[in-house]
Amino acid sequence: MSMALNGKLVTVFGASGFLGRHIVQALARRGYRIRAAVRRPDLATHLQPLGAPGQIMPVQANLRYRWSVDRAVVGADAVVNAVGILAPSGKQTFDAVQAFGPRAIAEAARAAGLSAITHVSAIGADVDSASDYARSKGMGEAAVLETLPDSVILRPSIVFGPEDDFFNKFAAMASFAPALPLIGFGETKFQPVYVSDVAEAVARSVDGDLQAGAAYELGGPEVVTFKECLELMFAVTRRKRFLVPIPFEVASVMGKIMQMLPKPMLTADQVELLKSDNVVSEAAKANGLTLEGIGIRTSTLEAVLPTYLDRFREHGQYDAHRIA
Repeated sequence: MSMALNGKLVTVFGASGFLGRHIVQALARRGYRIRAAVRRPDLATHLQPLGAPGQIMPVQANLRYRWSVDRAVVGADAVVNAVGILAPSGKQTFDAVQAFGPRAIAEAARAAGLSAITHVSAIGADVDSASDYARSKGMGEAAVLETLPDSVILRPSIVFGPEDDFFNKFAAMASFAPALPLIGFGETKFQPVYVSDVAEAVARSVDGDLQAGAAYELGGPEVVTFKECLELMFAVTRRKRFLVPIPFEVASVMGKIMQMLPKPMLTADQVELLKSDNVVSEAAKANGLTLEGIGIRTSTLEAVLPTYLDRFREHGQYDAHRIA
């Protein structure tokens, strides 16, 4: 880690989240001072050891309260928005967090004298989508570019890594459930991308190395189906479970019931998302708007998953048969 600070200040919204903490680390290594804008600064102290003493400072900010957003960007040389939710909870709705929030950040950045921000969206973002998640992501992108046209949009596919909400979720389910649901028969295609690779792309955007006003699509080196993801997870955790094919219609009903729980394992909106493939487009590839296009060598699932899913093996990470 570089201990030499470059004097520039970057405000990172959503800094304490799964992707956010990796973005903070990537920026800290470059010598940026980081203002970690989060709802609960008291729960973000884990970020400070990622940099030198005093380099990373959490501040309170809630995207639903514009004044807190304005305060968080005062004096910043760059702004990153990495806030996102997979399911609504209370006042944290898709529209509030992923549509209104990005506009508030972009407007605050413009008022602070900035000409652009780096905004993390998602592949599939579309204002006309039947999915509330994808629709709100599309609205967020539109709001950012309307306010600051030179902003950089980053659209990752499913992001995987030590704290992810995909492989960890299904590995946890497989540790006690005799079978796992194969929604839509498991045919949906993904292009899982390693969290550190996405964070590196964000850092390069802050460095000024990415094309102004462009939308980059970030995917890993391989395209896999939902079924193949689960099979790979089983191989790493050394567990055998049945996969039960479930039509989208049935899964939607299950999602509507489960989303009434405090922490739902599945929602109807997530089922809607699974109806579309989540991969890098040919247009993005042709225009070099990908990780490979900006010179980032992507990490494979096979190389990374064993580093954090081994704890879900029958005897945990210290399984006597860990090394085959």
